[in-house]
Amino acid sequence: MQKHTKIYVAGHKGMVGSAIWRSLTAKGYTNLIGVSSKELDLKIQQAVKDFFAKQKPEVVIDAAAKVGGILANNDFPYQFLMENMLIQNNLIDAALQSGVEKFIFLGSSCIYPKLAPQPLKEEYLLTDSLEPTNEWYAIAKITGVKACQAIRKQFNKDYVSLMPTNLYGTHDNFDLNSSHVLPAMIRKFHEAKENNNGPVTLWGSGTPMREFLFVDDMAAAVVFALENNLPEYLYNVGTGEDLTIKQLAETIQKITGHQGEIVWDSEKPDGTPRKLMDVSKMHDLGWKHKTQLEEGIQKTYNWFLENIGNYKEVKL
Repeated sequence: MQKHTKIYVAGHKGMVGSAIWRSLTAKGYTNLIGVSSKELDLKIQQAVKDFFAKQKPEVVIDAAAKVGGILANNDFPYQFLMENMLIQNNLIDAALQSGVEKFIFLGSSCIYPKLAPQPLKEEYLLTDSLEPTNEWYAIAKITGVKACQAIRKQFNKDYVSLMPTNLYGTHDNFDLNSSHVLPAMIRKFHEAKENNNGPVTLWGSGTPMREFLFVDDMAAAVVFALENNLPEYLYNVGTGEDLTIKQLAETIQKITGHQGEIVWDSEKPDGTPRKLMDVSKMHDLGWKHKTQLEEGIQKTYNWFLENIGNYKEVKL
């Protein structure tokens, strides 16, 4: 991989895409392409084809997706299925048709069955039924993984899929209607602290176990995949460590300085009981995360505080 190789980062303004962009820039890559959703609607096939014909990227990193937490996935199943399939299929096919030799597709740990053995191994894909609260997003991502695998098999191109665990970090989404659990907790605990340390109500029982990866570590994994030819089509990316949602809440409560009560609303869904990734394949190749959870949450909270007036990013 040359430093002047033309690399298109789809979704470069999002949390993951912007971290990848920062990581590539820090490593000296000088020919990066990024285009906003206003300039290019990735759901429109002809627009994507025209973009590829004009820009002629040599490498594509697909960090573009419609994402959200349990509530958003549950309320908008069609959009999460169809919009994600349109985005990724247009990117993958345009890359293939325009001769792109290397494509990195980013998915999610939710592609694995709800009750798969723990930790989740890559070979568990499609062995059982999915978690109902986010199966629409999961099915879309599975089709992306399979499309890249098919290209790898049929055309012998270096198209690889990376499946991150739960990501968090700077430039995260803090909108309570669409955010994931960790940024939602940061906002809830912060606002409760500002409101005389009032009680914080959280969904479920607090017993499910989750794994979290700081977004800059995910970006480093993408750069690692970029600079190496990975021998298989699918790799998990995570820490290989998890904790209960209750432990997560207590950690965030401590970091934000909230001193009130935590109330668990057991009427709300818990989601999958446990989602821990087996990351041994990436470890064996030489990649490992660097940021510990408390450090990453502190960095994320600091960013949240610095950007609290930026309504577009934080949506307060």
